[in-house]
Amino acid sequence: MAWLFVFFFISGFCSLLYEIVWLRLAMAQFGVTSALVSIVLSTFMAGLGLGSWASGRLIRRHENKIVFPALRIYALTELAIGASAIVVPHELLWGRKLLEHLAISSSWSYYVVSGIWIGFSLAPWCACMGATIPVAMLAVRRRHQEEAPRSFSYLYLSNVLGAVAGTIAPLFLIEIYGFHGTLKVGAMLNGVLAVTAGLLTWRRSPASTAVAASDGSSKTPGAIESAESRKLLMLLFTSGLTAMGIEVVWIREFTPYLSTVVYAFASVLGLYLASTFAGSQIYRRWSVRHRQEGAWVWALLGMCALSAPIAANPQLFFSTMERLLWGIPPFAALLGFVTPMLVDRWSGGDPERAGKAYAVNVLGCILGPLVAGFLLLPLISDRWVLFVFALPWLLLGMFPRLAPGRQGGQVLLAREWVVAAAVPLLAAIMLMFGRSYEDLFQHRKVLRDHTATIIATGSGMDKRLLINGNGITTLSTITKMMAHLPMAIHDDPAHNALVVCFGMGTTYRSLLSWGIPTTVVELVPSVPRMFWYYHSDARQLLTSQLSHVVIDDGRRYLERTTEQYDVITIDPPPPVEAAGSSLLYSKEFYSILRQRLRRNGMLQQWLPSADAAVDSSVAKALKESFQYVRAFHSMGGWGYHFLASNQPIPTRSANELVQRMPSRAVADLIEWAPRGSAEQEFSKIMGSEFPLDQMITEAPGVPALQDDRPVNEYYAIRRSWLDRKRWYVLW
Repeated sequence: MAWLFVFFFISGFCSLLYEIVWLRLAMAQFGVTSALVSIVLSTFMAGLGLGSWASGRLIRRHENKIVFPALRIYALTELAIGASAIVVPHELLWGRKLLEHLAISSSWSYYVVSGIWIGFSLAPWCACMGATIPVAMLAVRRRHQEEAPRSFSYLYLSNVLGAVAGTIAPLFLIEIYGFHGTLKVGAMLNGVLAVTAGLLTWRRSPASTAVAASDGSSKTPGAIESAESRKLLMLLFTSGLTAMGIEVVWIREFTPYLSTVVYAFASVLGLYLASTFAGSQIYRRWSVRHRQEGAWVWALLGMCALSAPIAANPQLFFSTMERLLWGIPPFAALLGFVTPMLVDRWSGGDPERAGKAYAVNVLGCILGPLVAGFLLLPLISDRWVLFVFALPWLLLGMFPRLAPGRQGGQVLLAREWVVAAAVPLLAAIMLMFGRSYEDLFQHRKVLRDHTATIIATGSGMDKRLLINGNGITTLSTITKMMAHLPMAIHDDPAHNALVVCFGMGTTYRSLLSWGIPTTVVELVPSVPRMFWYYHSDARQLLTSQLSHVVIDDGRRYLERTTEQYDVITIDPPPPVEAAGSSLLYSKEFYSILRQRLRRNGMLQQWLPSADAAVDSSVAKALKESFQYVRAFHSMGGWGYHFLASNQPIPTRSANELVQRMPSRAVADLIEWAPRGSAEQEFSKIMGSEFPLDQMITEAPGVPALQDDRPVNEYYAIRRSWLDRKRWYVLW
């Protein structure tokens, strides 16, 4: 049993590692959209469920024929999982090349084809991961018959603990070795598991194995064969549904306090899994002496689901850690208690039944994020979404006879009557004290969609745009300069332009002032719908024949479109460390972008101020991607403007730049600087130009930013205990 605990710890670690890396590789190949993320995660979970169900069925059907140790099957399964670390990146790359060959321009057709390819690429390997649980349960039943009825919870406990480590360690591995190097670490660990499990099988004689196989084929005691089983399966489905659905809500609730960096998301997931482990450990100890839970367990589970809006209440002065500890662990721990309890109770140690139960739970896990993100969150606020997910558990607390293991005519205990009466009152109080981050702003406009909650607030020049509580941009001449600088320097009159990232729409609006067709690509559907809040002429501009708004991932759009542009300007969402942002700074992205520029086309890349490693990495990526690159300090010294092209970039004075501008563009540039002039605005920028190599030499050992080495997103080691010199050695 101890060996299996170690095996499943490492297996859980590798599973999370693969999920993190595969998701990121898929984003690089197919786009950073909510739909794509849902496809990848749903495929991953579906593979787990399918593998668990199928392996359980196969074990039941062929168990008498398995005359060798079950650990040998487990070893082969781990070997296959390790192979996936090598094969999947190539499969995803082949899918990208297939889409390029098909030249699909329709967004939905692109989703369909990429979704099918991702399914075929990931599902078989994920099925191998799911198959390990029934196989290991067979091994337990053969060698430790007395532990068989609770074997699922034992393996689940170990797997979750490994997953906790899998949310943390890969972040450091990726920083040092990149995504592909991190996958090799996972493959090595799976290989070690396979070899170790295989060697352990030779410690037993063939005769004893055959006897064990024969004994294991007998009917498993404790398995429930009545209508009660349907109730247990329904609760398992609901636990998966609420767990993953609520996790989606947590991301929106706590992002304002955590920011959008990968470490923030990892902290939420890690805390959730650690709490789940604690709950599972409590269940393991509780189940030694108890067989029936009280109604308070279900009521408390529902109450804890409602704790996040209180923890995220901006009017309460909690630290970020206090908010997380109040909002996540209570619910996750209780879920960690009830999920293995339900599986153990339904399966009784039978691998087939456990596989089916786990598959049902996974089905709920697949649907939870879809229900939360695409159905509920676009319609109602966060706390009411949580109430919807909490409702089944609250009802079980109010009506204990509905709970599993209860008979219809069973008399309720006094404490159960108290719980039933207290549930609606406490739920109402918790809903009353719950608040969303948007409630912090007295004057606001709020829009919700399947990707984010959008808040527009402020007045005059102090207007703000927040996405999931994260400040994106303000009304600033910097965003105007992102349009006017490349347009005025461009050697030939530009015929069209592209903006990647809408923001408040300022850059897009400035490009339209040049009187040319302008396309803007925005990932969040509700952001362009807030355009009117920041600019009085928004509706007129949106209906202009020169205007074209595309809701898509900017990189994915550039891969799909065949349009050529004279100017492309990019302003990735802050902070520069934001998860996924490197896909708009990498060499691979610039390679795609070059194909969409005309011969004299020019890129304007904005980079917020960051540390020397990030600045150098982005500068190197630009230098290695374009023949000509110029760099300028932005106004106020906050960030940088890069101009890049494969043709020489003209050197012009501020006066010459103004002379090349139409009157509407001049008026737009000085709109927020009434006492200044367009020439003065350009002089500030042109006078701040500096050699690109100056930025590169600040961190000469750091590589050019690539999809595989996102220097800006993974920074914990270099910003903590490793000094710069040692960091360069690691590179």
